[in-house]
Amino acid sequence: MENKIPRHIAIIMDGNGRWARERGLPRAAGHRAGVKTVREIVKASLDLGVPVLTLYAFSQENWKRPKEEVSLLMELLDYFLNKEIDRLKKEGVRVRTIGRIEALPERTLKKVKAAMEATRHNDKLILNVALNYGARTEILDAVNQIVEKARAGGVPGMNGSGLTEEVFSNYLYTKGLPDPDLLIRTSGEMRLSNFLLWQLSYAEIYITKKYWPDFAREDYLKAIREYQRRDRRFGDICAEDAAGR
Repeated sequence: MENKIPRHIAIIMDGNGRWARERGLPRAAGHRAGVKTVREIVKASLDLGVPVLTLYAFSQENWKRPKEEVSLLMELLDYFLNKEIDRLKKEGVRVRTIGRIEALPERTLKKVKAAMEATRHNDKLILNVALNYGARTEILDAVNQIVEKARAGGVPGMNGSGLTEEVFSNYLYTKGLPDPDLLIRTSGEMRLSNFLLWQLSYAEIYITKKYWPDFAREDYLKAIREYQRRDRRFGDICAEDAAGR
């Protein structure tokens, strides 16, 4: 594979429930199968040298699901952290989160914070997990922080022309991370689902009809190969047009 590896890949992991339903299984079976895919994609990211991987694990809207399903999702997160933390530490994975994680159940929150603390010095891969996350809330949180600082005497880095994108980005949950180069969404749905609305402005989007539990290493490589074939122009003209062809 070429050296043009995305600096940051974001994934909307979708389709666990439909995967289970089509097999006559409870939704819980789909979520458990999805955890195995997470493990495989993290390993593939390490092998490829992807610096940042962001997984949309639990949105603010997911609280609307049945209590039993929400409890299961929290239990699976606990299970993943318990089972994988030693391997993540050994392989150089740093666990980060984005979202209002304080709303998570106390036991889960403790495990998440412990995982972040245990891996904070790792630098091979940032595994950025979106938990109780919503992009509109993230943007509002950033605006409110800026307003508070302005009232308190000023916003660091803000110039005479007003607020800049660089300054604003420093108040987002993803502060310090590059914006995603590639967004992958499984299950064939064609929407962003309130995910990284600011950060995905120029990301390449790859949609696959495969459900998340069926999304394997080769599918991940296929998405990256497709990304590598694209001509990212960021509003400029393509190379052929620039050459007059």
